[in-house]
Amino acid sequence: MEFKIRSIGTVVNSRRELQDDFWGSVVSEILLDSDIPEESLDSIQSFSHLEIFYIFHKALESPIVIGSEHPRENKLWPKVGIFAQRKKNRMNHLGATIVELQEVKGRSVFVRNLDAIDGTPIIDIKPVMKEFLPLSEVRQPDWATELMKNYW
Repeated sequence: MEFKIRSIGTVVNSRRELQDDFWGSVVSEILLDSDIPEESLDSIQSFSHLEIFYIFHKALESPIVIGSEHPRENKLWPKVGIFAQRKKNRMNHLGATIVELQEVKGRSVFVRNLDAIDGTPIIDIKPVMKEFLPLSEVRQPDWATELMKNYW
């Protein structure tokens, strides 16, 4: 089954090239497309965090991973399935990140901790509610902790 998804906005930030680490200092603007009404952002500032869904647009022509690979092609880490990692070369090139909302100005939403480069198409914005976060302790393998050491 296929679906048609359109962008609702675009990322504007200082990151022009793909890079895996050091996203913590990047403040990104999500600029809504001109046909999305500004009122779609009404009351969004009452939330501290948002979940941003986007397309890995620079990976659209890259080979898709549907099996397993070493995360970041690092042979020191185990081969794991595509659904056990967050690699951009996914079947639908879909990214999702929980960000900290900084401010809203007109059609622009400014956020911190969005790991998307300048020009990335945004396909949805949702508020983060405590009740949707995990109710139990989050567990992950050691390689994931090592991979994320310098991410933010």
